[in-house]
Amino acid sequence: MDMEERTVTKRQLGMFLALVGIAGFVVILLIDVVDAGRQGGIGPAQRFALALMAATAILGLTLIPGGDAPA
Repeated sequence: MDMEERTVTKRQLGMFLALVGIAGFVVILLIDVVDAGRQGGIGPAQRFALALMAATAILGLTLIPGGDAPA
């Protein structure tokens, strides 16, 4: 097999990271909604996780225009 056949493109990596970031962001918010009985809202750990997921999604979105170039 030629190694070029297995190369991940920037577009593929970008779409993957964007989807992971968006899905992670939504899941973290849903965890807070499901556990609505406790007080305090979104805590520092959740804020950090939300920021990390947002950064992951933004990084993914910046890679998508890279097209078919190897990642």
